[in-house]
Amino acid sequence: MAVATIKQIRAFTTVAGGGADYHDQGDDHWIDGQISTPMSKYPQYRMQRKSFGLNVLGTLIVEIEASDGTVGLGVSTGGELGAWIVEHHLARFIEGRKVTEIEMIWDQMYNATLFYGRKGIVLNTISAVDLALWDLAGKLRDEPVHALLGGAVRDELVFYATGARPDLAKQLGFIGGKLPLKYGPASGDEGFAANIAQLAEMRARVGDDFWLMFDCWMSLDINYATKLAWHGHELGLKWIEEALPPDDYWGYAELKRSVPKGMLVNTGEHEATRWGFRLLLEMACCDVIQPDVGWCGGVTELIKISALADAHGKLVVPHGSSVYSYHFVITRHNSPFAEFLMMAPQADEVVPMFNPLLLDEPVPENGRMKVSALDAPGFGVRLNPDCELVRPYAR
Repeated sequence: MAVATIKQIRAFTTVAGGGADYHDQGDDHWIDGQISTPMSKYPQYRMQRKSFGLNVLGTLIVEIEASDGTVGLGVSTGGELGAWIVEHHLARFIEGRKVTEIEMIWDQMYNATLFYGRKGIVLNTISAVDLALWDLAGKLRDEPVHALLGGAVRDELVFYATGARPDLAKQLGFIGGKLPLKYGPASGDEGFAANIAQLAEMRARVGDDFWLMFDCWMSLDINYATKLAWHGHELGLKWIEEALPPDDYWGYAELKRSVPKGMLVNTGEHEATRWGFRLLLEMACCDVIQPDVGWCGGVTELIKISALADAHGKLVVPHGSSVYSYHFVITRHNSPFAEFLMMAPQADEVVPMFNPLLLDEPVPENGRMKVSALDAPGFGVRLNPDCELVRPYAR
C-alpha cells in the first residue's frame, strides 16, 4: 500500500471574533483579571495581563494536506510570526515528504531553526506543525491519535479545573481547582495576606477533600514562594505551580528542598524540548512537570519528555491544551489526570477551550471523559467554517 505524501502546508491566523488566542478575552473574563505576573512589579501593568501584551501573538492554525486531499490540523499560539516561519522556512522540510516521516521532519525543523529558535515562538510553531502531522496520520489510518501512541491505559480521563471559582468546579465534578494567584511580591504583606485569605475562603467553601492549588505564573521570588508554600500548606494547598521564572532551575531546586513535606512543586508550562525538561528533572526542581503540547515541541517531543520524567519517577500533567493533550494523557501511566481550562468568563460552566474555532471538541462531563469521546480519527476536531481566517504569507 502506497504511503501518502504531503502536498502542501498552509498557515493561517484568526481575525477578531474568530477563535483568537485564548489569552485574548474580554475585560470581564477571569483570565485577564487581577493575576500575579512577572510584570506586576510595574503598577501600570499590574491589573490586566493584556496591558503588557499577553494577547498580541494570536492563534496559529496549520493545515497539512496529503496527496489524496486529506487535511491534518494543528493549533497553537504564534499568529503572523508563526505563519511566516511555517510558509517561508519550515515548508521545505514538509512538502513532498511521506506522511510517516514525522520524526525526521521534526528533527529537521528543530535543527534548521537552532540559530534563532530553541524555545518560545519557534517551538510553538514547530509544535503546531507536529500536531497537524499527527492529526493527518491518524486520519489517513482512520485511527485516533491515542491509538497511534500505543493505546489508552485507562477507560477515562479525570480532570482538575483551572479558573477563578474552584467551588463551582467542585459542583461540576472536578477533582480539584487551581486558582490564579492574585498578588505577587510587589504587593507586599497586604497582598500576601489577601492571597492567603482567598485560599482560606475557598477551602471553607469546598471542604477538606477537594484539591486546591495556586498558579503563580512565573511571578515570585524564592523567599515569597517558600513563604506561600508554608502558609498554604496549613490550608491544605496541594501544589504551588510555576512559582519562579522558567530559566531559574537553581531557584526551583532550592524551592523544592524548602517546601513542607507533602507539598508538590510543579512547573514546565513555559519550558520546551527534552533538553529543557532534562534540567528540571536532573536538578530535582519539581514533582510534576507540565509541558504544553502546543509549545514544548508537539506530540513528537512530548513522548521524549514523558519518558525522561518516567525514568525520574515524576508525573507529567500537560498544561491545558484540550484534545491535543488528552490523546497523550490517556496513553501514559505517569499522567494520571488532566487539566481543564475553564474558558467561561466567570469560570461557572464547562465550555470548549477552542470555541468557536474548532468543532467537535469534547468536554468533560462531571469532571470525567470516556476514552470513547476521543475515538474519532486524528485528534477528532475540525475547523469551524464560519470563522474567518487569514493566510498572510501564502506562497
